Amino acid sequence: MDNIQQQLFEGSRLRLSAIDLEKDPDVESKWTHDPDYLRALSPDTARPLSPFMVKKKYEGIEKEMKEKRNSFYFTIRLKEDDRLIGFTKIEWIEWNNGAGRLAIGVGDPEDRRKGYGSESLQMILRYAFAELNLFRLGTFAIPAYNTGAIRFLERAGFVEEVRRRESVNRDGKRWDTVSLGLLRDEWKR
Repeated sequence: MDNIQQQLFEGSRLRLSAIDLEKDPDVESKWTHDPDYLRALSPDTARPLSPFMVKKKYEGIEKEMKEKRNSFYFTIRLKEDDRLIGFTKIEWIEWNNGAGRLAIGVGDPEDRRKGYGSESLQMILRYAFAELNLFRLGTFAIPAYNTGAIRFLERAGFVEEVRRRESVNRDGKRWDTVSLGLLRDEWKR
């Protein structure tokens, strides 16, 4: 698992790369018009973003990475055609505690359920634990209606650590949010 010869940013079908400020905003803007995508990622209010707004978001991410040095954001691209299919990030890193927060998303519904999430998750976990030497990763609050994401993370070894009861209101119904965590030793197993 800690093989020095293993590619850090490439898997069998995917690679993790930097943001392309010229091409990526148009792609991600289209994802933000899908309320299912937005609601799966965050309990925040869903709203579409223009390419200009996405570009500004990216510029803010890059500025924060450079200034605070406690976050790492990667785009997920298909190796065969360099097409953007998602993102993954580790942020809110507490270096003294070896802890950070993980998020991952695959944008286009046509790219989901093809194993891309699993492949990119394995790459970002290796980066977090073997390269950054983190001790633990947690997730952001995942709305309990996103059972696919919760199961996906549990299959990778994450365990439920925090449940905030009825903390999200969607379509007139209250939902819990769940935060999961994974320790380096659990990842190694």
